Amino acid sequence: MLFKQQALLRQKLFVLGSLAIGSVLYLVARVGTLDRLQPICPIDSRQPPPEPEQIPLRTLQFKRGLLHELRKGNATKEQIRLHNLVQQLPRAIIIGVRKGGTRALLEMLNLHPAVVKASQEIHFFDNDQNYARGIDWYRGKMPFSFPHQITIEKSPAYFITEEVPERIFKMNSSIKLLIIVREPTTRAVSDYTQVLEGKERKNKTYHKFEKLAIDSSTCEVNTKYKAVRTSIYTKHLERWLKYFPVEQFHIVDGDRLITDPLPELQLVERFLNLPSRISQYNLYFNATRGFYCLRFNIVFNKCLAGSKGRIHPEVDPSVVTKLQKFFHPFNQKFYQITGRTFNWP
Repeated sequence: MLFKQQALLRQKLFVLGSLAIGSVLYLVARVGTLDRLQPICPIDSRQPPPEPEQIPLRTLQFKRGLLHELRKGNATKEQIRLHNLVQQLPRAIIIGVRKGGTRALLEMLNLHPAVVKASQEIHFFDNDQNYARGIDWYRGKMPFSFPHQITIEKSPAYFITEEVPERIFKMNSSIKLLIIVREPTTRAVSDYTQVLEGKERKNKTYHKFEKLAIDSSTCEVNTKYKAVRTSIYTKHLERWLKYFPVEQFHIVDGDRLITDPLPELQLVERFLNLPSRISQYNLYFNATRGFYCLRFNIVFNKCLAGSKGRIHPEVDPSVVTKLQKFFHPFNQKFYQITGRTFNWP
């Protein structure tokens, strides 16, 4: 009897043990399955999704260094081939106006990662000797760039030189043309000031502005004086419109570029079909110089040359008034043609 009770007890213990082992094995298997279903990173420690890639305000550092070496002539042909660098003809040209702010505009546009500037004025289209050297010579004067970038050059003499519109049209009939203008009388005085400074450096005398701008025999505005003639914007623009539609021109307000540059630069970005990349971060006012300087990144800043922002000589107010009245009808026609109005006298 005792033997049977012991056998029955062992049988019950075996069943209970089997159930316990089975439960343990089930839990182990279940936990293993749950582990396999867990994401690689726990939810609490999972990294947020990456932000959409932003184009930096300059190309990558090694690209900047490479382009710098190319400008100095130190890069090898292998580096040029490896990085697919090319010398491209410009797809946009700042054609003028002299003393309107062409250098400032070019340097500010160079903040954009898709823009590469020709550092020097090439004077290809306005100089017969250079033009005779051919388009390959012109291309060779362009900076190296990546294929997606736009090359821009500036030569203010293009705007007033008769042969230039046809020559540029033959190169590229769909090119985009930038014209930066200032109030015509102010621009004429600035033009005079630059020439005066050059004369003084050479210890040469120069006539006062009033004597050059006003014909002493008639007491009328002297249109033979180049500084005055250049400020008759509509006369020059009409020559360009014989070759290019007005839609291929963009007029930049040079006076506003000095005091509030960002809105003007954003308009140019849209005209060139570029994504908006230049921001207020890239422009800071330098109180010592009296105008905006450029910030490419946390390390690299740049201000325009000290020759920019020269102090203008005092000009007889009656001469200023006479010039403003002279330019007024030309300004009205310029507004009508371009669709852009300025608060000029």
